[in-house]
Amino acid sequence: MGSRQVVAVLQLGGVFTTDDDGHMTYSGGEAHAMLVKSGWTFKAFKHEISSTLNNLKLDSYAFKYFLPRNNKTLISISNDKDLKRMVEFHADSETTDIYVIKKVDNRVKSSVADSSTPADSAIIGTAPDGSKRQKICASWENTITGVGQVFEGPKEFRDALHKYAIAHRFHYRFVKNDSSRVTVECTDEGCPWRIHASKSSANQEFMIKKVVGSHTCESETVKSNRLASQKWVASVIKEKLRDSPNYRPRDIANDLQREYGLSLNYSQAWRGKLIARKELYSPHEEACNQLPWFRDRILATNPGSMATVEALEGSKFRFFVAFHASLHGFENGCRPLLFLDVITVKPNKHWKLLGATSVDGEGDVFPVALSVVDDESQENWHWFLEQLKASLPMPGDITFISNGRNGLWDDVSVIFPDSYHGYNVSFFIEEFKTKLDDSWSEEVKDIMVEHLKDAIYSCRVDEFNHYFDLIKAECDKLAEWLLETKPERWSDALFKGSRLGQYTCNISETIAEWIPNRYELPVVQLLDTIRCNLMEMIYTRRESSNTWSEVLTPSANQKLQEEMNKALSLSVVCSTENDGNNNVFEVCDGSVYTVNIDTWDCTCRKWHVSGIPCCHAIAVFEQTDQNPVEYCAKYFRRDYYRMTYAMSINPIPDVIVPPASTDVTQSMGLQPCPILARRQVGRPKEKPADPRIAIKRAVRCSRCKGYGHNKATCKVPLTA
Repeated sequence: MGSRQVVAVLQLGGVFTTDDDGHMTYSGGEAHAMLVKSGWTFKAFKHEISSTLNNLKLDSYAFKYFLPRNNKTLISISNDKDLKRMVEFHADSETTDIYVIKKVDNRVKSSVADSSTPADSAIIGTAPDGSKRQKICASWENTITGVGQVFEGPKEFRDALHKYAIAHRFHYRFVKNDSSRVTVECTDEGCPWRIHASKSSANQEFMIKKVVGSHTCESETVKSNRLASQKWVASVIKEKLRDSPNYRPRDIANDLQREYGLSLNYSQAWRGKLIARKELYSPHEEACNQLPWFRDRILATNPGSMATVEALEGSKFRFFVAFHASLHGFENGCRPLLFLDVITVKPNKHWKLLGATSVDGEGDVFPVALSVVDDESQENWHWFLEQLKASLPMPGDITFISNGRNGLWDDVSVIFPDSYHGYNVSFFIEEFKTKLDDSWSEEVKDIMVEHLKDAIYSCRVDEFNHYFDLIKAECDKLAEWLLETKPERWSDALFKGSRLGQYTCNISETIAEWIPNRYELPVVQLLDTIRCNLMEMIYTRRESSNTWSEVLTPSANQKLQEEMNKALSLSVVCSTENDGNNNVFEVCDGSVYTVNIDTWDCTCRKWHVSGIPCCHAIAVFEQTDQNPVEYCAKYFRRDYYRMTYAMSINPIPDVIVPPASTDVTQSMGLQPCPILARRQVGRPKEKPADPRIAIKRAVRCSRCKGYGHNKATCKVPLTA
């Protein structure tokens, strides 16, 4: 008898429905035609099916067919005899349908559904406990069909490939991955599978051009996070997290295991939940929910502090905080000087920090108040200054230093009418450099900048006029611009306030060192990170000052010593125009300078500008046997420095999150969020000190009943 063959129609991806009489009908999926010969082995049969279905891996599939005129029972093909019988049974048929059905847990997946069951829910699996369950990813098995499949672009292809890998439980790596081509291969060393897609030259469609090999590496569960990236986990759980805000990471991992066959650990699920929360609730909404709790905790743990939250439209807010320790230090020890500056934290894209910073006796920054706002605007600065005035215990003469932008010149004079306001010198010099265009040589630019610095630091009007004339001689426009900026705001010769030698502040650099720049912190954690560093800074500086033995701070002592060295060669005579005042002297230093000890003044004005006696005054003190230390500004004294850091910022302990409300919206708004500290990358440098006192149980010997040793090391002789 000659060789027989049958025209077989391969059915894949559809579902069965059963009517009341038990007759089964197949619908959906895709169909492929092939010839089946009676002389084939079952292995050759599977190889032909795999080739027809674009190299589909068939180890997890079963093959079934109906007998002629019998559509109630599916017959399996699992060996050579079964294949031979199928060809003989359908020898007289024009075609025969062969159903390629997925197997689950070593059993054939049931593709039979009741007529009333929706088609998309007919893919059923069996859980290890025997209960029925549905894997969502089963519908992704055919997202990649083979050569010729067209996608809108590379992104859509990568998304389909990702779903395909999850459904078939394998890992892949990108060989080429750009906007015009994507080449992917399986990560398993023994698996030959590889796929390439690129834009077609004809119509620029993104198309699969080549598929090589078939998978030999599928597993029931993917035990890796390569397929379950943080963003993908977030996209999967986002809607469920919206309905259930208390969706636990452990439940997330279990659901992904059950529905997608992906095995995630706790941290992977937690990070996916974190990203989903950020996508569901904007940082402004989250901050509005958490900041009232944080404000209350500040006021409860740090009495005397000032903390305010103001909600604005569009889930925006303004937050102001000034700790009691900072306010006390500014009032009792710091110079009456406040730098107003915006502090930009690089990883943070949603809000700005407005700061008011003073300077201690050592010239180090001392943050007084901070505010979190969405933008550096005039309205936010005005609000910040109002809160600052309400929190300051001393509304006396204060010197403010800023860049003058966003209406600060006007707002400071209105809210603090008795204060002085000057330029931040570093900002002013940088702004001056922008006026020097490319027509100037680098050498001339440097000379002009030096002239400006000399004009800024000139203590007398005649010196200022000299350097200003040098600038004017080079460029009239620059001189006009300097006059427009009002020199009384930036030159020591004309400034009426008291900067005490402090012209700039590096608070932005200080806080930038405190904030990690690898990731963006929530606003509450950002503020608490600053609070923790402030607490440590106050403690460290207080302990350091306790070792000082001099009356002045180290930096003030150094400046005073420099002036004393200059005074060694100066001659002092009593002034001829003292009007009977014996405390007025004349000092010869190339020119004649008049020193008045009673008013703490010298005609060189350096004593007034810096707060440290100038060399002319020190020469007078040497002749009159007086101590120059007594004539230094009080802010440079050791006692005032210690008063600056006398108070401590108290820690804010975490609180237990209360049970969630039945109302989801209320639950998200009312439940406080404890501060979460993210562990740094790598091994800790040293073991952190345990603040708790560990009480160890005393060791007692069971032989002599003594303490401090055990029976094995006991040396006490036993008496008879």
